[in-house]
Amino acid sequence: MDNKRKRELRLKRHARLRKKVKGTGDKPRLAVFKSARHFYAQIIDDASSHTLLAASTLTGDLKLDVEKPNSTAAAEKVGVYIAKKAREKGIEKVVFDHGGFGYHGKIKKFADKAREAGLKF
Repeated sequence: MDNKRKRELRLKRHARLRKKVKGTGDKPRLAVFKSARHFYAQIIDDASSHTLLAASTLTGDLKLDVEKPNSTAAAEKVGVYIAKKAREKGIEKVVFDHGGFGYHGKIKKFADKAREAGLKF
């Protein structure tokens, strides 16, 4: 399967998921994205269309700490980082949006570390 077709299928899955998953002020959406080189996460309030927090392997604190930005270890560090920042802002509960990616590998490790660091979803 070529890369264009894989991307189309992922976007279809993500659209199906987004019909069901909505972030509110009380329970914002934790959205993740992984590219070929980096891992990204955002906490979004869909009701007001605002990104409350964002973290990635390009974030200043994490960029220096991560050797391989597209590894499972990097995804785990982004999970811990965004969970700590969310707790500082008073966000405890979120709705998880895995972006159409399968819930295994980097996505699962990210989610597990975010839960361990204090986010509830």
